[in-house]
Amino acid sequence: MGMLINGKWTKGSIIKSDKKGAYDRQPRSFRDFVSDEHPVFKPESNRYHLYVSYACPWAHRTLIYRRLKGLENHISVSVVNPDMLSEGWVFDDSYPGSTKDHLFHSKRLSEVYLKADADVTTSVTVPILWDKKTNTIVNNESSEIIRMFNKSFNELTGNIEDYYTVEFREQIDFLNEKIYEAVNNGVYRTGFARTQQAYDEAVKSLFSVLGELDDLLETNRYLTGHVITEADLRLIPTLLRFDIVYVTHFKCNIKRIKDYKNLSRYTKELYELPEIKETTNLDHIKRHYYYSHKSINPFRIIPGGPSDIF
Repeated sequence: MGMLINGKWTKGSIIKSDKKGAYDRQPRSFRDFVSDEHPVFKPESNRYHLYVSYACPWAHRTLIYRRLKGLENHISVSVVNPDMLSEGWVFDDSYPGSTKDHLFHSKRLSEVYLKADADVTTSVTVPILWDKKTNTIVNNESSEIIRMFNKSFNELTGNIEDYYTVEFREQIDFLNEKIYEAVNNGVYRTGFARTQQAYDEAVKSLFSVLGELDDLLETNRYLTGHVITEADLRLIPTLLRFDIVYVTHFKCNIKRIKDYKNLSRYTKELYELPEIKETTNLDHIKRHYYYSHKSINPFRIIPGGPSDIF
């Protein structure tokens, strides 16, 4: 692992902790937005390119939206190798499901960041939304990329499905905040904790909110009711990784998703949607986490199970 500091690749752990040993996720570094109102980044077909990892839950969100919103023929995609080692994310199309860098034939994802800013200081993360016209990164924050995919390209595709409707917006925002802190990022806060106190706090919060969500789904088909919204699409990538990775690898082992009556039903139902199932690569997910995090799994042993996932 490593990061870019003033344009130079510096090897070392990118897992940062606060003074209490709690995992401290670093903010993303490119935050522009594609829209008709933007002076530069206009919605156009074949202008933008998405860099992703199938393993990464944040990148998975963008792949799901790309499918749901009919953007496959308008936004191209490159997929990194699931192994994230001393050079960070790399391109190696010899690994099944991975691709080369279709734009620049880069060997490392860090080279893509450097094409956008030769002196950048940043963690080298996915997803990346790249603009082929101006040769730069538009955005590398998944929550903002999915908002662009949700609405900015509607006139181009004719797809007006809206996963962030005014009707449910207040509920979605409330759920997003709660789920991000305790669940989406909570599994990492649990797995990357460096003190017992930090772990105990993170795992308690994680399972408290999972319990609340299970209760909510007792009467709701989806998080806000009868329709799928952004809140569901931000949660499901984490749930799909939970039993196969987070329970064991990140010590999130109080319960499995399979053990929750309603969360398990909900996860299975969403997984059966083609846009979600066909963007879920279980091999990449298991390979990345168990093979890349040497500090957690020093011998890089990849477990065979579980066999009954969803």
